Amino acid sequence: MAAPTRSTDALPAPPTAPPPPRGGRWIEDWRPEDPQFWEATGKRVARRNLFFSVFSEHIGFSIWSLWSVLVLFLPEPVFGIDPAGKFLLTTLPTALGAFVRLPYTFAVAKFGGRNWTIVSAALLLVPTIATAIVLEPGVDYSTLLLVSCLAGVGGGNFASSMANINAFYPDRLKGWALGLNAGGGNLGVPVIQLIGLLVLATAGAEHPRIILFVYIPLIIAAAVGAALVMDNLTTARNQPRAMREATREPHTWIMSFLYIGTFGSFIGFGFAFGQVLQNQFAVDFDTPLKAAYLTWLGPLLGSLIRPIGGSLADRFGGARITFYNFVAMAVGASVVLTASLRESLPLFVLGFVLLFVFSGIGNGSTYKMIPAIFRTQAQLTVAAGGDSAAADRRALRMSGALIGIAGAVGAFGGVLVNLAFRQSFLSTGSGDGAYIAFIAFYAVCVAVTWAVYLRKGAPMTGV
Repeated sequence: MAAPTRSTDALPAPPTAPPPPRGGRWIEDWRPEDPQFWEATGKRVARRNLFFSVFSEHIGFSIWSLWSVLVLFLPEPVFGIDPAGKFLLTTLPTALGAFVRLPYTFAVAKFGGRNWTIVSAALLLVPTIATAIVLEPGVDYSTLLLVSCLAGVGGGNFASSMANINAFYPDRLKGWALGLNAGGGNLGVPVIQLIGLLVLATAGAEHPRIILFVYIPLIIAAAVGAALVMDNLTTARNQPRAMREATREPHTWIMSFLYIGTFGSFIGFGFAFGQVLQNQFAVDFDTPLKAAYLTWLGPLLGSLIRPIGGSLADRFGGARITFYNFVAMAVGASVVLTASLRESLPLFVLGFVLLFVFSGIGNGSTYKMIPAIFRTQAQLTVAAGGDSAAADRRALRMSGALIGIAGAVGAFGGVLVNLAFRQSFLSTGSGDGAYIAFIAFYAVCVAVTWAVYLRKGAPMTGV
């Protein structure tokens, strides 16, 4: 996400700062770093905006992962869609969600955080209503591909929500606010899977529209709530030059690569896990309901544990936690491969739960590495005689830009995960080829993390 521009010439706020004007929902005077302003006015306004930002992002994640649930309602004899075809139905929304993250980040400063939250929430009605209209036996597969792709708009809500909340909070509280925002949003994945489980258990696999009818009023509530309660900040301004500068920074692409391994794994496994269970253990999961009993568990744990990854990185260093976390992810993928070869369902589920948990920890630790990288660069610049204030401003600007780029690139990892499963099941009828590819990828991430950020003599040692 792009970093907000902070005012440097604002006068200190009076002890009893008045509430910001509500007309038009634009706040002209916003100084969260001023303790008096924050206590008198800022805290209350920021929390109000945070609540509805989390709510909208949560619904966005649910719609983004909608097809990870709906494919369980598409039995092959009725809809004529084989396992490879179902993986494609979950791949397309993942791809669109990754693609729209950058424009969604810029939209906050262009249109205002409140205004864009209204628009981005309302856009969720498009895939939801379209799916409710077309989803029935006999529907053309290409039509399903189109409406599944539309669900990708939900993936952009994360980027705009993080950009918006980043502008509301002071530096000392950004970690808490952004962690709560991200975690609350990620929970949208297991929540919609639990709703799908409830529908399967009560109404049966013949009624997938119930899920959509549940979410339509929630989407409307998110848009109306944003319109009534949220605010725009005139001080939140994207800096396109920072984005261009960040694309020339090698660490941008290194961190994006590592984020593919963490967030890409989380969202990719979240979309694919139910299908993998049904295809890998068809005898045990001969009905969608049996698979749905387990699909929500991993995403839930991965979402809840994300803040712990950030806390561990604060204490021990982001690169160190990320390094050992990728080792653990490789071990988890090895457990899954072993379970697949032995056809052991308990070991298989254990391995996937480990992958979800460690991907959640890695999400937190990699995001913590980003500001640390540019803080280290700023310290090196000052040590070489550079201007301290200018170095600090660049660190803030570049870390914000890198977060936006890494968030977009990392989401494409979910596409790669689903494509790997699709190809593996097409070629061999099992996911073994995909598991081997995951182990190899995590091993490369271990090597990159060590070589760039932990190796003795590396300039970024200590990140």
